Amino acid sequence: MLDKNNYHAFQPLLYQVATAGLEPDSIAYPLRKIFKNFRNLHFRMAEVKSVDTAANEVITDIGTLSYDYLVIATGSATNFFGNEQLAKYAMPMKSVPEALNIRSLILQNFEKALITDDLKEREALMNIVIVGGGPTGVELAGALSELRRHVLPKDYPDLDIRRMSINIVEASPRLLSSMDPRSSEEALETLTDRDVQVWTDVRVLSYDGQTMKASNGMEIQCYNLIWAAGVEGCVPTGWSEGQLNRGKRLIVDEFNHVHGLKNVFAIGDVASMESVDLPRGHPMLAQVAIQQGKLLAANLLRLRSGKDVKAFVYKDLGSMATIGRNKAVVDMPAGHFKGFGAWVVWMTVHVMQLIGFRNKMLVILNWFYNYLIYARDIRLIIRKYQRP
Repeated sequence: MLDKNNYHAFQPLLYQVATAGLEPDSIAYPLRKIFKNFRNLHFRMAEVKSVDTAANEVITDIGTLSYDYLVIATGSATNFFGNEQLAKYAMPMKSVPEALNIRSLILQNFEKALITDDLKEREALMNIVIVGGGPTGVELAGALSELRRHVLPKDYPDLDIRRMSINIVEASPRLLSSMDPRSSEEALETLTDRDVQVWTDVRVLSYDGQTMKASNGMEIQCYNLIWAAGVEGCVPTGWSEGQLNRGKRLIVDEFNHVHGLKNVFAIGDVASMESVDLPRGHPMLAQVAIQQGKLLAANLLRLRSGKDVKAFVYKDLGSMATIGRNKAVVDMPAGHFKGFGAWVVWMTVHVMQLIGFRNKMLVILNWFYNYLIYARDIRLIIRKYQRP
């Protein structure tokens, strides 16, 4: 196993690290500890540069390795859709360091707001724009609205926190566009009630680190712009024409073979299993990756035993998103529900998916403590974030 980090990170809770709700080590777990009892597995921390499928070799920053079978499970990366200015100044949130950067930047800007006499500059330092109204954007907006309401006024009594604005800019006609329309309506109503400005059918055109310009002519002065608007496959180089689609995902068949290769597989976000019903492949969700990983593991054992492999069929278990305290939406094959019950379901599912008993307990204790006294005590600038 090769990975550029020595830990597994639970990405659905990155937004809570960014908003001082959880410590980063409560959603990360050492890979070596996960596999400590697997005597036939070797882990090396390395960054894969390219793949030579003709020579059956993987080129990394620690050397070249040969393979009989290769599984690409490198996940996704932030997609800025070719906008270099946004890539330079917007804040992505796909990793633990990026979540910590967001936390540091927001807190640093509030410290700067305290010492400026320019009212417009002060508002720009406090304002936050979230680009993307999917589950990540909605959950982030809900968490930030709670910070503004319960925590920041006590931390910064010299600032008029009422002048701080939280904005979601979404290019599609509604929030949570991949979920049930009722979930979209609930998210919009809840966020609006919590004074979050929601802009739908609007695209962000540019951002220079201070001014965001949108397709409807709107301009917002802000030093905090978080990008949650899109992802693409995070794939090493070395693939031939026809093996990658427009989203930089590897095209695979129903057995997760990369197109034209019988000993190379791709699973999860980096894989695109295209069909008439799914012309862009399966959605880039954790459940797809988990189900593909389990089936591929079984298929590799079948290959070794000379048995026939099984085709992948995705079982949709549903989608969910929390909108803040006591509020969530859940879409399941059995139906849709919302409110406090959905919020409890959301918490239970996310805790169960964490790796390690310690991490589960840390998250539960943090949530319980934060719920009782509206605390977000991890408001630490561990390392200062330096803008480009």
